[in-house]
Amino acid sequence: MTSGNSERPTASDHEPAGWHASEKRRDEARVEWPTLLVTAAIYVGWLLLTAEAHRLPPALVVLAGGWLIAWHGSLQHEVIHGHPTRWQGVNTLIGAVPLSLWLPFVVYRRSHLGHHATPAITDPFDDPESRYLAFDRSQLGRMRHMAERVQATLLGRLLFGPAIMVGRFLAGELAGLIRDPIGRARDWLPHLAGCAMLVWWLDRCGIGFASYALMFVYPGLSLTLLRSFAEHRAAPVPGHRVATVERAGPFALLFLYNNLHVAHHQRPGLAWYQLPDYYRQHRERLAYDNGGLVYSGYGDVVRRYLLRGHDRLVHPDHAHSDRP
Repeated sequence: MTSGNSERPTASDHEPAGWHASEKRRDEARVEWPTLLVTAAIYVGWLLLTAEAHRLPPALVVLAGGWLIAWHGSLQHEVIHGHPTRWQGVNTLIGAVPLSLWLPFVVYRRSHLGHHATPAITDPFDDPESRYLAFDRSQLGRMRHMAERVQATLLGRLLFGPAIMVGRFLAGELAGLIRDPIGRARDWLPHLAGCAMLVWWLDRCGIGFASYALMFVYPGLSLTLLRSFAEHRAAPVPGHRVATVERAGPFALLFLYNNLHVAHHQRPGLAWYQLPDYYRQHRERLAYDNGGLVYSGYGDVVRRYLLRGHDRLVHPDHAHSDRP
């Protein structure tokens, strides 16, 4: 891993004007057809799979259902960043369909944009998507530490992470409902209306709520957690906190090239299908900028972390005392 250098030219010093023009063209374009094709594949695939699930082997339903839920999460991520049209209302309609049931799209959007906005990525007080803990002697703090320890390894994250993540999120939303009932109602009522329609369709297809949660949602969240497991790491240099997984194979399409995470953070306005070309053109600089935090593929991540923690559980800036 290389170290940072304040004299090293920044991303903007090296970027040709063409990339900024590309983003401008995307903003002016009416639609991004590759993303609309992915949208159609996800929603048509989900309808066909749920309609025919009773005819298919359960293992195939789990594989295809998990893939579609994870793929839909990747699509929602694209929508949050202003794709695939220049009309936010249309984009929201595309992304807000609650296939995973548990996460309102507006909550995800607010959290993820906060993640990109903070200069303190990975800090548990400033980054809403941080997985790190802060020093906490309380009973609640010990419970949080225990939950994170269970899913510290990649195997633990894949097996137990979805249940812990959903449970913690819903507990937080319930606490928020007490503090701000109007705000939570604004977030949840449209989402619950969409969930009601999905549950009605699933009932028509003979799929119970528990079966859908176990065969679609849980494996889908596990795939998503594979992507996010090692994509950030606490480091003194801000640019060294964002990783890259280079050769992702079929997971590249599943994650819509978000495996090239440092490229996405430097150019969050680029559409997913533009990221590989951007990464190829700037690979050496991007690897320098992120301190060499590069994995050859998800097999590399599995080999390193299947039975070993990716990093310490407590953030190094908050390891010894409570935040003032």
